[in-house]
Amino acid sequence: MAIVTVKNKYQVVIPQHVRDEIGVSVGDVFEAKAEKGKIVFEPKSLVDRGIAESMAEYKAGQSFGPFATHKQFLAALHKEAKKVSTKKPKRRP
Repeated sequence: MAIVTVKNKYQVVIPQHVRDEIGVSVGDVFEAKAEKGKIVFEPKSLVDRGIAESMAEYKAGQSFGPFATHKQFLAALHKEAKKVSTKKPKRRP
């Protein structure tokens, strides 16, 4: 058991053997919460909003591929480009 002290800015140092046991590295993110009178730190992973949106689109089936060859990939790109270019822009009076 390790004893820690709360510093003047409410900072607490996690002892080395505890960091080693759970694999904490510099820059890791934790969620802090109080449970039954105890402070609990739970490791969390943060995902960029753009990546999260891309993952949601992929899960919804809004993705292309996988492609067996680069030619299949290029054909799919050209097909999508045609869809975009065939839409006429709105004209303003």
